[in-house]
Amino acid sequence: MDEGLIKKIRRNMSLEEMVSLCSGRTDWETVGYSKYGIEPVFMADGPHGMRVIENEGALGIPQGKPATCFPPAVLSACSWDEGLLEFVGRTIALEARSMGVDLILGPGINIKRSPLCGRNFEYFSEDPLLSGRLGKSFILGAKDHGVGTTVKHYLANNQETRRMTVDEKIDIRALREIYLKPFEIAIKEGKPMAVMCSYNSINGKFVSQSNYFLTQLLRNEWGFDGIVMSDWGAVYDRVRGVFAGMDLEMPGNGGVNNQKIFDRIKEGKLKVTILNEMVERLIRFSFQARENRRNYVTDLEIEPKGHHKIAQLAAVESMVLLKNEECILPVDRTKIKKLAIIGSMAFDPRYQGSGSSKINPYHIDSPYERIKKLVGDEIQLFPHQGYIHDEVVEQIHLAEQAVEVAKNSEMALLFVGLPDHDESEGYDRTHLHLPQKQIALIRKICKAQPETVVIVQNGGVVDMSWEHQPKAIVEMFLGGQAGGDAIAKLLLGENNFCGKLAETIPMRLEDTPAYINFPGIHDEVVYGESIFVGYRYYDFTKKKVRFPFGFGLSYTHFSYEPIDEPELTIDAEKKVTVKCRITNAGVMNGKEIVQLYTGKSDTAILRPLRELRGFKKVFIPGGRSAEVSFEVGLSDFSYYNPTTKSWEHESGSHQIYIGSSSRDLPIVYPVQITKDLIHPINPLSYLSDFEKTERGQTILKLLLSGFEEIMGDDQTREDDFFMTMLANTPLRKLVEFSNGIFTEECIDKIIELVNSDQSLEGITFEKLVNCTEKKKGFFKSLFGGNEEEYYCIQSKVRDLVEDEDVMKILRNYFGDETFESDYLQMAIKMGICFDKAQKLLPDDFFSDEKLKDIDRDLKALAKLKKK
Repeated sequence: MDEGLIKKIRRNMSLEEMVSLCSGRTDWETVGYSKYGIEPVFMADGPHGMRVIENEGALGIPQGKPATCFPPAVLSACSWDEGLLEFVGRTIALEARSMGVDLILGPGINIKRSPLCGRNFEYFSEDPLLSGRLGKSFILGAKDHGVGTTVKHYLANNQETRRMTVDEKIDIRALREIYLKPFEIAIKEGKPMAVMCSYNSINGKFVSQSNYFLTQLLRNEWGFDGIVMSDWGAVYDRVRGVFAGMDLEMPGNGGVNNQKIFDRIKEGKLKVTILNEMVERLIRFSFQARENRRNYVTDLEIEPKGHHKIAQLAAVESMVLLKNEECILPVDRTKIKKLAIIGSMAFDPRYQGSGSSKINPYHIDSPYERIKKLVGDEIQLFPHQGYIHDEVVEQIHLAEQAVEVAKNSEMALLFVGLPDHDESEGYDRTHLHLPQKQIALIRKICKAQPETVVIVQNGGVVDMSWEHQPKAIVEMFLGGQAGGDAIAKLLLGENNFCGKLAETIPMRLEDTPAYINFPGIHDEVVYGESIFVGYRYYDFTKKKVRFPFGFGLSYTHFSYEPIDEPELTIDAEKKVTVKCRITNAGVMNGKEIVQLYTGKSDTAILRPLRELRGFKKVFIPGGRSAEVSFEVGLSDFSYYNPTTKSWEHESGSHQIYIGSSSRDLPIVYPVQITKDLIHPINPLSYLSDFEKTERGQTILKLLLSGFEEIMGDDQTREDDFFMTMLANTPLRKLVEFSNGIFTEECIDKIIELVNSDQSLEGITFEKLVNCTEKKKGFFKSLFGGNEEEYYCIQSKVRDLVEDEDVMKILRNYFGDETFESDYLQMAIKMGICFDKAQKLLPDDFFSDEKLKDIDRDLKALAKLKKK
């Protein structure tokens, strides 16, 4: 792209023309200037298919042109298949190109913080790695047909309740490790044309006005060179948005906010250089779209039937078999001759979510019609609606009829799920339950017909406390327009299940990590679970779950076998390759999703037990084996340190886990990280930090020897309490605690010596502190101590218990069990004073009143001894 031309055009534009580029011309189109060669860019919703609006301006969510409806992200994520998502992205882009769309408003890669989020059907996973890599694959696929993508919704758009104003309190570590990570992966590796900023604010600032998120992170750190656009209506203060780096406001609003930009520049309150950078990005954005149009065919004829097959493939690769007792599935056509098909969703399936991504599909497969076609004359089908999605209308007769149908059949396929109105963009769910009538129907059908399979259609996970009743459960999620064909082929064994859960199904809503902090109070929500989202939380707290992250059954069985490796070590540059052998122990061909996690069992950092770091989906014929390998590096063991504001690692022994879900990891490889991570000493470093380097240890010995000499008999290095307090004292506090021995200059000298490579030869304590006199009482304020000849409550416990007269007094207040207790032994060992020991103990053990009485008696004893 000719950067010189872009600058030249921008210089020739008037201020009015430049600011006019900063918002859309219409709901779906940017401003163009033919005289400058700036052409409008056309965009449309499209995370799982194109929604190109024909009747712009209609109220509500207007219907788009016919397009292929692929499985939404809630289902396609369960494929764990990057190649498949690239294929889907490529196919959607082909339809976009045929409709004149330059930019797809997708994929959505927000984290599923809570299963209640009404828009979870648009998002991939609770895990940032899986979300980021699938999003990246979609972006790369769309590029194959010269169509841009928009990664959304940046950032932390994890709830619909008050989404336009809610302020989310999220710690920086959770932001980095969980909520920013999928965007970082997709943006760095996929390089989308645009990023869409979300409505919400984070830690007191709207994302659309955050220079940290939109410029420092996105552009300066991650190298993003596309445009940042607003979600529809996500602009609050347009001028602050310009400062932050928010390029394009959508939708068009007649230039209302453009005038504000113009006025602030004229008033000298906004530098035109900032606008210049934005305009150049917007010109570059237009040129990229124009170049794509010229380089890729636009006069295309879409083959709906061919794209329908791709949608069907995506659904087959993604649906999850959760339970299959006695191998009831696949349906045995040689034995089953009477099959009941029950449930409204068998005939009128729910195949996508509601809201801005809702597609007008070319065609919809119903499970019943596809099953009917596949079984032909082999099986007699007995269909029944079972229920309708109207909670008001009495439906007892429907349930009774359905039970009779099931009872008179040899097997029942019961289709249930969430009605369309139960979950949608714009509002969150309040519970995880299926409609009560469906739960009651499950119980009745399973009781009447033990050979029952329950198939669930839903955009977010549901409570499955009824899981013990049917013999098999299939999580169909939202199958897209070809979901009916996919489920028919899977149930009848024409295809094998190979999907795995991209999110945990909990035992109950109360077990979920965000339960007490979702959706917040009024306009504030606290992310109190921090980094412990999804399986990270359930595994760390050892909570029982209904079905774990990464879980999914198959019609065959896969066994895992480690392949012996030499000792695994990782340093700053080196990566290691770990391998395992997967065997398909059955006769049916199948695919297994092999998952790799890392962890550290003896970590000194509060962190998850295990974190997903890699995955591969492999095809293995029946009775055959496949060798699977992963490359693992230092970054796969890292965490974000909020203090140093950098990614760090722990040295020492770590573990690599390989298996079929987050809770089924039969292979464990130990790995050593040899690179020690050393933080430079600073004024707020603790004295214990000196022990982490050889130079630090040398200087610490000098300091400790000097302390001992200065303090004389006041304290000793054997005093455990003193040593603990000293080790946990920031270096800078020595100025106050040392009664003037240390100065700021002394601290600076110590820091310079520890962090540098200067020779330490001849360094003494006196040279470190410029000490000219020895002062006793060092750290006295921390440890107390009695300088009087006779004992009192300011005396050390260990001294008091050695005096027989004092013990006579103490026995008046404490029984023998007290003197034998761990509390007393701890106080003696720590070398602390009697009154300070009282502060450490429970009130019912040693009250303030009791301390006053003891103090009175000890003072009387002191007077007596002075006579």
